[in-house]
Amino acid sequence: MHRRRFLQLSVAAALAANIQARHAYAAILGAANTVSADVNAISGDGAEVTLKRSAVQELGDSLRGNLLLPGHEAYEEARHVLNPSIDKHPALIVQPKGVADVRNAVDFARESSLLVAVKCGGHSSSGKSTCDGGMMIDLSLLRSTRVDPTRRIAQVSGGSWLGDMDHDTMAFGLVTTAGTVSHTGVGGLTLGGGFGRLARRYGLAVDNVRGVELVTADGRFVRAYPDENPDLYWAVRGGGGNFGVATNFEFQLHPMQRQVIGGTVGFPLEQAKDVLNFYAEYSATAPDELYIDAGVVSRPEKFTGAFLHVCYSGDPAQADKYLDPIRKAGTPMFDEIKAVDYVALQKSGDISDPRARGAYLKSGFVEGISPALVDTLLEGFEPNPERGMAVVWQHAGGAIGRVAPDAMAFAHRGISHDTLFIMDWAMGIDATPHIEWLRSYFATVAPYTRGFYTNDLSDESQAAVNKNYAGNYERLVQIKNQYDPTNLFRLNANVVPTV
Repeated sequence: MHRRRFLQLSVAAALAANIQARHAYAAILGAANTVSADVNAISGDGAEVTLKRSAVQELGDSLRGNLLLPGHEAYEEARHVLNPSIDKHPALIVQPKGVADVRNAVDFARESSLLVAVKCGGHSSSGKSTCDGGMMIDLSLLRSTRVDPTRRIAQVSGGSWLGDMDHDTMAFGLVTTAGTVSHTGVGGLTLGGGFGRLARRYGLAVDNVRGVELVTADGRFVRAYPDENPDLYWAVRGGGGNFGVATNFEFQLHPMQRQVIGGTVGFPLEQAKDVLNFYAEYSATAPDELYIDAGVVSRPEKFTGAFLHVCYSGDPAQADKYLDPIRKAGTPMFDEIKAVDYVALQKSGDISDPRARGAYLKSGFVEGISPALVDTLLEGFEPNPERGMAVVWQHAGGAIGRVAPDAMAFAHRGISHDTLFIMDWAMGIDATPHIEWLRSYFATVAPYTRGFYTNDLSDESQAAVNKNYAGNYERLVQIKNQYDPTNLFRLNANVVPTV
């Protein structure tokens, strides 16, 4: 029951069963052979533009990958993201097969002043990886992982999923922090920070980035490494997709045994206060090798109660010492904690519910969980048969906090937990009152938070986004001015250029 488990039970799971087939289907069909008419589109600032048939045809002819237009079967599949309540229609979709394709797509979008969305795993719950009327750059065909076990590094293509990386690195007894859902895109997760089950031990995904290759807004292929474009290297590690399309990541790997101890223990809702107060104290003193999530959940016809989810990657001989108190935090309704293959644990929640369910979420970082925060959270928690609801605390601290806030763009180093409010509903109902309820509920907890995870960007104002970059904001603006002065890449936690 990690920070994404309940989102998987709704949005991710609704599409995950078909997600592999979708990508394969689009690749097999390929692009339409001819462009039959001009294409109506939208610019980055919302103006209507007309793309000449000949220009769109020229773009398609320049690609080794696919150009998909409305009406093409592969387009209909490719335009979707994991949250089915997001139903947008790009004017065209480019599926690059290499850097040259990405450059051609970016050049075309810039010269046409198009609105641009970049999709990797499609996990943006607010739909930042798609758009109406613009260009979607769908990286689903740009997937590979190359491991150098001697140097303990991995080269991972920008469209890869976390499961791709976990599978290949763990084969050599090596790992790096890689989220908690295997079909999450490496690019989106990493550029925004990258929490995961190993982050307390090895740092965020972004802390393990040795370098990034990307295509910037002017169509250049640029390497961002400590000794090569160091300003950009600083910015992309937490600055999200503001600076270009990432085509490759170089990650530092760490040796780790394949078997860990992980899983979930659930408790009755009436024990939630005691369980969460135990968690607040216990998680604050846990060793780096112990990762614990906690929260409350209401799933109609499934489970309503409190839970603790763990991943222990330390010395197996010490496991009972650290896990027994977790099992005794209350009277368990179920206990699924056991020895498990790490890669299997990473996949454990990918496909849990075949129904198509929409979702809405809010998030906020906290620097310690007080009894007052626990009380406020539980007082506002309202099970409802029309919605699934979870409040999840993801465990931070450890190695995450041993990096200076200005060492890279990700500034939130003093946090103890990320608080995630996740709601889902069956498609077809009016979700408006439920979304309004969640906003009101989150507002009661917001005073306890300090910033939010940019990868969970919802409907925050631009002022809130700016403030969230904290002391790194001004430097990010300067780098944005240099690499994307026209704000081509704006569908993200946007750093607005000032030139």
